[in-house]
Amino acid sequence: MIALIRMRLAGFVHTGRAAAPLLAALVVLSVLYGGGQAQAGEAYGVSAAILFVVLAWQTKVLLDVEPDVQRRLGLVAVGSAGREVAAGLVAAVLAGLPVVLVALVLPWVVGGVTTPRAGDPPLSTGIALGVWAHLLLLLPAVALGALSSRAVTTQAARGLAVLVSGAVFTIVFGLKSFPVPWLAPPVMTTARDTVGAAHLPALAGATAWGLAWTAAAVAAYATLRRSRA
Repeated sequence: MIALIRMRLAGFVHTGRAAAPLLAALVVLSVLYGGGQAQAGEAYGVSAAILFVVLAWQTKVLLDVEPDVQRRLGLVAVGSAGREVAAGLVAAVLAGLPVVLVALVLPWVVGGVTTPRAGDPPLSTGIALGVWAHLLLLLPAVALGALSSRAVTTQAARGLAVLVSGAVFTIVFGLKSFPVPWLAPPVMTTARDTVGAAHLPALAGATAWGLAWTAAAVAAYATLRRSRA
């Protein structure tokens, strides 16, 4: 399984496909921080929400790099459909970590974060909220990207439709006025929770929500993969 993870990451990097999502992240984050300075928590919350789509797309790209025949050979090599699916998801999470690191460092390079003023939460709180937001949203982003991958959708156009629809519904369902926001991952909620001081009950609720949504999406992905094996 470790060898399969390495092979997928190597294919993602060596084919040059890793460059496009990383460049997209740099562009959108540069535009975001170019609009002016903000408190660390607020800036990171918006950054995590924006990167959700980029990370989902990156996951789709990573999983689609592998040819169908090679994917079947990988399944035979690891001897279990569950391990083969898990290897792809773990590779996608590992590939997302450098993008998250860039998102956490970039605002300090371009001057997008302002120092706290009187009455503002301390800088350490904003940074901690930013790390929490990015890592939390990485997981459902990987799940959405997996659901839009070729191994599930079988067609490029259908996969793109799933990815775009998932991103749009995530924003719409995340509005405060939407009656059943749990149908989508807590992207907008996470962005709102990073503004101001850290409220542990809200953070715990968003964390549980994100993990539960991810688990449901991964279960759906695994089921669809088995049905198409």
